[in-house]
Amino acid sequence: MLEDARTKGNPRSLPAEINAIREEGAIQIGVPIDSIQIKNKFSFQTFRGNIVIKAYLTCEILSLKRINMDLTSDKIVCSHNFLRSIYQNIKLHKELYCLIRQSPQHMKMLRQKVANSILKLDATLGDGRIAASGKSCNRKKGSHIKRAIKIPNMIINKKTQVVLDALRNFLECNACRALVSWTAMINGFLKNGHVDRAALLFSQMRREYIEPNEFTYSILLAASPQIFPIQIHAQVIKTRYQEVPSVGTALLAAYTKLGNPSDAFFAFKAIKDKDIVAWSAMLASYAQAGDSEGAAKLFIEMARNGIRPNEFTLSSAVDSCASSTASADQGKQFHALSMKLRYDGTLCVSSALVTMYARRGNIENAQGVFERQKARDQVSWNAMLMGYAQHGYGQKALKLFKEMEESGIELDRISFIGVITACTHTGLVEEGKMYFKSMVENYHLSPTVEHYACVVDLLSRSGKLKEAMTLINEMPFPATATVWRTLLGACRLHRNIELGEFAAEKLISLEPSHSAAYVLLSNIYAAAGKWEERSNIRRLMDSRKVKKEAGYSWIQVKNKVHSFLASDMSHPLSYQIYAKLQEITIRLKEKGYQPNTDFVLHDMEEEHKETMLAQHSERLAIAFGLIATPHETPLQIVKNLRVCGDCHNVIKLISEIEGREIVVRDSSRFHHFNQGSCSCSDYW
Repeated sequence: MLEDARTKGNPRSLPAEINAIREEGAIQIGVPIDSIQIKNKFSFQTFRGNIVIKAYLTCEILSLKRINMDLTSDKIVCSHNFLRSIYQNIKLHKELYCLIRQSPQHMKMLRQKVANSILKLDATLGDGRIAASGKSCNRKKGSHIKRAIKIPNMIINKKTQVVLDALRNFLECNACRALVSWTAMINGFLKNGHVDRAALLFSQMRREYIEPNEFTYSILLAASPQIFPIQIHAQVIKTRYQEVPSVGTALLAAYTKLGNPSDAFFAFKAIKDKDIVAWSAMLASYAQAGDSEGAAKLFIEMARNGIRPNEFTLSSAVDSCASSTASADQGKQFHALSMKLRYDGTLCVSSALVTMYARRGNIENAQGVFERQKARDQVSWNAMLMGYAQHGYGQKALKLFKEMEESGIELDRISFIGVITACTHTGLVEEGKMYFKSMVENYHLSPTVEHYACVVDLLSRSGKLKEAMTLINEMPFPATATVWRTLLGACRLHRNIELGEFAAEKLISLEPSHSAAYVLLSNIYAAAGKWEERSNIRRLMDSRKVKKEAGYSWIQVKNKVHSFLASDMSHPLSYQIYAKLQEITIRLKEKGYQPNTDFVLHDMEEEHKETMLAQHSERLAIAFGLIATPHETPLQIVKNLRVCGDCHNVIKLISEIEGREIVVRDSSRFHHFNQGSCSCSDYW
């Protein structure tokens, strides 16, 4: 065929021959064919010349890319356009930029579609000169108004640093200032982070009596919380756009971002002809707020309205059941429904189920869902990793993290928070420090304040308080309240008064109305027997009207939540509860239990201290669970504060003498008590 091409080549056969050779990658054969093309004087037929260009570009011989270009203006446009498409396909943006700059006189001959592509290229390169050139050519040509609108909108939307030039161009082009261009300009500013300019432009648009439409409102509401939704809500109501699904959904999503589910529901109720997106957004709002009851009622209402849930609706419903106050069976019901609708295998639903079961204390079910996933993404891996970390299964978490690395899953900051937290809860100090170092040096991820807080917790909990303080001083940003609260809690654990006072001072300066700093410092003084200093802290709290957070524990029995305070007598079954506690205390002492009154931080007689310990809220909740549920039924307790050391020892013994598995979720982590031992191995 090559011989035929050299002797009998013709314009019709040549493209097929070149394509065949190009597919074989034999560009060295293609060069003689190109010579034949020139020799036979049909190289300037643009279509055939473009075939050769494509062959060269595919084989990356870029120095020959213009050998066949016709110099006549009508054909150079075709070849320029052809080169543009080739360059874009192989991502040679810089070469396309140079090509266009070499022929600015031909910009005016580019078709509208080509010009738009070039303006998109300009945005990719981050340079405004091509767009300006295209705009000026468009003006010189005196294009129709519709064409004039399209080009400036492309200039407006490009993600470059020439935002002020874009604004100037927009304001100068009176013909372009239709609603679509105002909306595009506002969107361009918001995407580039210029929220203030977008707001001013919106005000200018209203002053010129241009009425926003649903797209304008939706774009502005998507910028929440930078633009407060209440600033737009009134105008939305006046124009009745709150009834439009796209605007109403954007409005409720904006309130959701601000953590305001009641206003989100108000926006939701105003929507007419609610679509599945609106229902899903409202469910997501309840899920974020941890309102499982509201989510369940909304889901039932959705079913009554004949709306079939999709995987995103179900994932939001499952997310709402991850709350500690959610019904124990509610998440299982949504799981069963997802199986019935065959959505349980979708990533968003299965990942939500992993998170829900882990947060509800059922790590075995979470692991079962995770293992049944046919495909896993970063979210599902991280959900299981965080589950292991919060339940204190350090070795399982480290093994899972290693599997993530080996499977090629991209590790992000959440992955490292999970693995460092796992090390923190199991005392793997050196491993945790190694992962923190690897995140920075091997994965080039900049640590956030959450990562530093995790490492401070890792170090200080293990007694390395000085090392933790050194890390705080080396942080590239000021330590937050979370960091100081973590350090102060460790100072209480290790009874370091001097460092505790320093951490408390820092924490109080950041959160003067929060009780944590005062209470923790007060406990440090009490544990050291410094009752006068403790009294001073209590008086300071009173003078500043700071209220101590009460310690609550609650348990669900037959889908009803029962809450308890220390020494609580308000429950209808209080008599039976305290009788059960007395029985348990006798059996505990028979097993050799001796109350550790060091955990009673009050200046009183030992006998009274023992009584106070026996009436801690978690013990009342457990006693109620023992009398209200069948024998051998596992118990799940939630406590808003950290479990004290004496209660931890008592619950271990109760799990043995009662033959019950008891799961306690405190403010720090999950504890799984079974047969006299705890999953935390007494390190928490």
